[in-house]
Amino acid sequence: MFRNNYDNDVTTFSPTGRIFQVEYALEAIKQGSAAVGMVSKNHVVLVALKRNAEELGSYQKKVIKIDEHLGVALAGLAPDARVLSNFLRQQAMSSKMVFNRPLNLSKAVYSIADKAQENTQSAGGRPYGVGLLIAGIDETGPHLYEFQPSGSVLEYYGTAIGARSQAARTFLEDKYEEFADASKEKLIEYALTALRDTLAQDKELNLYNTTVAVVGKDEPFTIYDDDRVQQWLDLLDSLSNKRHKSSDDENKEEGEEKNEEEEKNEEEEKKNDTEEAEQHDAAQDHPESSHEGDRMDTD
Repeated sequence: MFRNNYDNDVTTFSPTGRIFQVEYALEAIKQGSAAVGMVSKNHVVLVALKRNAEELGSYQKKVIKIDEHLGVALAGLAPDARVLSNFLRQQAMSSKMVFNRPLNLSKAVYSIADKAQENTQSAGGRPYGVGLLIAGIDETGPHLYEFQPSGSVLEYYGTAIGARSQAARTFLEDKYEEFADASKEKLIEYALTALRDTLAQDKELNLYNTTVAVVGKDEPFTIYDDDRVQQWLDLLDSLSNKRHKSSDDENKEEGEEKNEEEEKNEEEEKKNDTEEAEQHDAAQDHPESSHEGDRMDTD
C-alpha cells in the first residue's frame, strides 16, 4: 500500500468509500503470527503460534485470560491487545461486583467492538492494530468470536487470523462438520493441525512457540504453555504417525493387489500364447486336408 491523500487520518473516506487507516490496521493483523480458534458443543479451543524477536529474547505472549469463563488470542500489535484485554478485565470485575455474576459473553465482545469503532470516528487517534479471537462460555453454551479493528464482530464455528492463516481456514472449512460432536482432545488435534499448516517450511511446532487454551462447561479457561503444552504436541505427533502408518499400509495393500493382478494377467497372456501355438502346430500337421477342402469349395 502507498500513501495517498485519503489516509492522513481515520475520519476521511476515499472516493471509493474506503477508510485506509482501518485497512492498514487489518494489514498489521496479517503480519502477526497465526492464531486458530474452534468450538464444539462443550468446549472452545484456542491455539496460537508465538514469536521471539531475537534468539536471546523470550516469546511473545499470545493468549490472555480475562476471567474463569473467558479468554482471548491475539494477532497483530501486542500492546494494543493488552489495552483491550485490560478493558475486558475491568468489565468482568465490574459485572461481578455490581451484579454478582460473570460478564455476559456477547456484552463483553460488543463492548470492545464499540470501543474500537469510536477510534474510527474521531481525529487524532488510530484504529487498534490487533485482531482477537474471543473464546468463552455462558448459559447458552460455548462461543467463538472474531474482533476486528473496524469494530465488527463475527461468531464462528472455527477461524484463524494472522500470517498465512488462509491455509488454516482451508483446513477448518474441510472439517467443520465434525467440530460439534468432537471431544476436547479431538478439537485440540484439529486446531494444532490447522496451526501447523500456517508454518513456514523450515519451522515446526514445539513447546516454546505453541500455546493451547481450553474452556468448557465443566472446565475454567486454562492456558497450556511451555512444558504443559508438550502433552498436546505428543498427542498430535502420535496421531499423525498412526495416520501415516495406516496410509502406508493401505498403499502397501494396494501395491500387493496390483502385483497380484499383474501376475494374473501375465499368466492369462502365457496361457493364450500357448493355445495359439498349439493351434498353429495342429494346422501345420494337416495341411492337405485344408487344401482339399479349399479345392472342393472352389469347384
